[in-house]
Parts: sequence; structure tokens; C-alpha cells
Amino acid sequence: MAEIFTPFLSAFILAYALRPVCLWLEGHRIPRALAAAISMLVGLGLIFGILSLFIGLLKNEIPLIKAQLPDWIANTQAWLGPKLSEFHVNLDWSTLKTSATQKITEHINDNADTLMSSTIETVLTSGSSVIAGFVNAVLIIFVMFYLLIDWDHFFGLVKSIVPVRAQETVHHLAMHTDGLLSQYLRGMLIVISIMAVFYSAGLSFIGIKGAAALGLFTALMIVIPYIGITLGLTLALLSTLLQFGPGTEIISVLILFGIGQFLEGFFLTPRLVGERIGLHPVAVLFALLFFGKLFGFFGVLLALPISAVSLVLVKYLWSIYTQSSWYQK
Repeated sequence: MAEIFTPFLSAFILAYALRPVCLWLEGHRIPRALAAAISMLVGLGLIFGILSLFIGLLKNEIPLIKAQLPDWIANTQAWLGPKLSEFHVNLDWSTLKTSATQKITEHINDNADTLMSSTIETVLTSGSSVIAGFVNAVLIIFVMFYLLIDWDHFFGLVKSIVPVRAQETVHHLAMHTDGLLSQYLRGMLIVISIMAVFYSAGLSFIGIKGAAALGLFTALMIVIPYIGITLGLTLALLSTLLQFGPGTEIISVLILFGIGQFLEGFFLTPRLVGERIGLHPVAVLFALLFFGKLFGFFGVLLALPISAVSLVLVKYLWSIYTQSSWYQK
């Protein structure tokens, strides 16, 4: 069932995120079908841009790992060798250098095309075949297009299914959910924009090559709590280590990301995204694992907003339960 629902859920979320763009285009007297098509192109362009950033980062860094590994081992030998000698521990550094270089050469080629193909295949298929991934991509685009065109008609049908006596309650919950998601999406876009400029400028000041791409990628990964910033920091430290080796630049990167986390976690996110979601960190981790297991890569991306929507329903059901005569008696 997860394989069936994943493309439809992904299409619905993407259509919801792109609907303001479609409405803006329609407001400028662009036909609805054309406005939907342009909105889809904007969304797909952003997705492919993010993937291109990630691919570019890995293509630049993986060959550097292979090229600079011998120097790393030599530097490690110069620093660690005397300390090990004090404890009468002697390592065959030449054998270690040859063996490590051979392993890297066997598993990573110069342009990392094999690794990129595997990464993209995993993201697109979530464990299925390449053909299934292509079919899912076409299905997502198809469903997203018709949702953008028939959004009002679709929800009109949904409303007609709801019993009349429950329509007011359902409408209230839907508006509450829509407000929560709108606040989340708008706030996250602003936070991502600010943090992208912050990380790009900071990494450029340190002197890291590809600072703009790395900063933007790190900012985009904010949408995945905890895991995203860890991935961004890991790539930044790896880039710094490849370009400068162990030195003060690594400390500068750690300070930069520490300031960024403080700025994003204690100032930007509470003010711009708001605390209406109100999920405990343990609940966030559970949501990441749960929705990631159900829906793969898209589940990880959508875990937080889906949990926020679920929280609205849980709070409503809890209020009904606590106000019931059975509970109070």
C-alpha cells in the first residue's frame, strides 16, 4: 500500500506547495492549464536544481579524497608517529598508504558517475526498479497537474461526501490545518533563504571552494530535522579537510555552523515558522523513522508537516474526549 500511496501523497503535497504560484499566475490572466504547467516547471526546476547541487558536491569531493589520501596519511604519520613511538607502537605506514589508496581506487572512480547513478536510483525508486521509479515520476507529474487544475472541484467533491451536520467541524479543522501548513511552508522558505546566504557567505569567507552550492544545500537540508544539519556539517567538514587539511579552518567551520544553529534554532524558526507545530524532539525522531519507513525518501521530507497535521486531529479528538460525560464522570 505504501508503494501505491507514495506517488499520490507526493503529488498532493507538491500541488499544495505550488498552488500559490498557480493562483498568482491565474490572477495575471494566464489560463489555468498554462498556469498549472508553468507552476509545475518551477517546482520541478527547483527539485532538479537541488539534486544537481548534491551531485556537483560529491563529484568535486570524491576525486579529491582519492587524490589527497596519500597526503593525509603522510600528515597523520608525521603527527601520530612520534606519539605512538613513545608507547612502543610501530605501524607500517607504507603498507597502510598503499592498501588505503588501492581500496579507494577500487571503490571510487574519478568522476563518481557510478555512485551518482546509484544515489539517484535509490532516491527515485525507494528500493524498486528503475522502471518503477520512472513510472512513479510520470504518475506524480500527471496527478499534480490535474490537482492544480481541479483543486477547487476536488475539494468540492470531498465536501459533498461529508455529512451536513459535520461540515462545519470539518471545515474548521481544514482551515486550521491549512493555516498551519501555510505558516510552515512560508516560514521555512524564509528561513532557508536567510540561512543559505549565511552559510554561503561564511564558507566563502573561510575560503572553501564551492561555498555557494554547499551553503545552499545545507540550508535546504534544514527541512529534515537533526539529520539535515548533520549532513550539511559533514560535507562542509569534508570539503574543508580536503582543501586545507587539519587546521584552523575546521575550527572556523565548526564555529560557523554553531552560530548558524543558534540563529536558526533560537531566533529564525521560532519567529518565522512559529511554535504552533509543538512536536517534542522524540516525536520528531519517531516521525522521521515512521514516515521514512512507509514512504521512503519523500516520507523523510514530509514527516514534520504530516505530523503537524496529525497533531491538529489528535488535539481535536482529545478535546472531545476530555469534554465527554464518560471522561468527566
